[in-house]
Amino acid sequence: MVKRVTLGRSGIETSVLAVGTGTNGSAHRSDQTRKGRDWLAGVLRSAFERGITFWDLADEYGSHAAAAEALRGIDRSRVCILTKTFARSRAACARDLDRFLREIGTDHLDVVLLHCLTDSRWPRRLAGAMEALSRAREAGKVRAVGFSAHSLAALRAGAAEPWVQVMLSRLNYLGRHMDAAPGEALPVLRTARAAGIGIVAMKVLACGELAADVEGAVRFVADTGIPHAITVGPTEDNHLGEVAAALDKHWR
Repeated sequence: MVKRVTLGRSGIETSVLAVGTGTNGSAHRSDQTRKGRDWLAGVLRSAFERGITFWDLADEYGSHAAAAEALRGIDRSRVCILTKTFARSRAACARDLDRFLREIGTDHLDVVLLHCLTDSRWPRRLAGAMEALSRAREAGKVRAVGFSAHSLAALRAGAAEPWVQVMLSRLNYLGRHMDAAPGEALPVLRTARAAGIGIVAMKVLACGELAADVEGAVRFVADTGIPHAITVGPTEDNHLGEVAAALDKHWR
C-alpha cells in the first residue's frame, strides 16, 4: 500500500504518489492523453486499486474526460483530484471551475491550481482569479487552492503568499526542466514547507531523462525532506509500480 500524507495546512490527506497526466502537455494534449481516454482511465483505476489515490489533472492536458471515465464505479470520496486552470481573471476562472466540475462529473475539486506561473508579481496581477478560487472554496466547490511554478521568481512569490495552500514545483537531481538549479530552488521550497504549504514535486524523473534511475531520482527528492508528495506521469503500464516501490523504500 502506498504511503499516505497530508498536504500541509490544507488538511487534505492523500497518497504520497500522484498519477501525472501531463508529460509534454499542451493544447489539451499530453503523452498520457495521446494514448487514449480508455488507456488513461485504466491507468487511473489500476493506480486507485494499488492505493495511489491522487490524480494530477489539468485542462491543458485534456485529462478530465479520462478522470470522469475512471470515476465510474469508484468511491469519489477516496480520490484526491487536483486540476489546473490557465484562467487569469475572476470571470474566466469561475467559468473554468464550473466547466471542470461538469467534465469530471464531480461536485467538488480537491485542489485547483493557477497553472504555469512565471511572473514574480502574480499574486497582485491575478488577484481576480485568486478571488474566484477563494469563493469556490467557501462554496464547497474546491477544497484547496494554489499554483504551479514555472520560474524561480514565481516560486518565490508563491512561497511568501498566504493565499497559497498547495504548490506544484519541479524538482530532480539533474536540475533539468526546473525553475532553477536544486541549490537555488530547495531553500525556497523549504520556506514554503515551513509556512505550511503543501508541496507536490513534479518532473522528478526529468521528463523521462531519469527513467533508468527511478530509485535514485526518488531517493534524491525523499532525502530533501521537503515535498509532501510527488507526481509522475506514466507512459507504460509498469512505470507507477517502479516509482511506488522506490517510495516505499526511501520516503520518510
